Amino acid sequence: MSPDAELRLPAEAAYVSVLRATAVSLAARLDFTVDDLEDLKMAVSEAASLVLDQAEADGSLDAAFFFGAGRLTVTVGARTAHPAPVPRDDFAWQLLSALTVDAGGETTEDAVSVTFTIVSLASA
Repeated sequence: MSPDAELRLPAEAAYVSVLRATAVSLAARLDFTVDDLEDLKMAVSEAASLVLDQAEADGSLDAAFFFGAGRLTVTVGARTAHPAPVPRDDFAWQLLSALTVDAGGETTEDAVSVTFTIVSLASA
């Protein structure tokens, strides 16, 4: 399934704010509540931090957005020279898991990604 929107940014922490703003803008168009948007901002930040820990310094941070009725699924990924499983025992993962209905990490031979789904309170 191809994403409804995609974004590619330099793999630098300074660009996470652009990723957050994009995610929030897309979710606002899906009629997410203000509380949903705040949760989404935090979830995007935590997913990006998990990915940036392994990202190649001169690489890109890639995001894909999948729209659904009252839901948004986001995948944040980057290429990495030394892939390792996404840590599930640190605070970033715990926060991401608490804010979302579904979260997962994937590692391949040259990339790492985190995918999560957030459901709007308005759709409940």
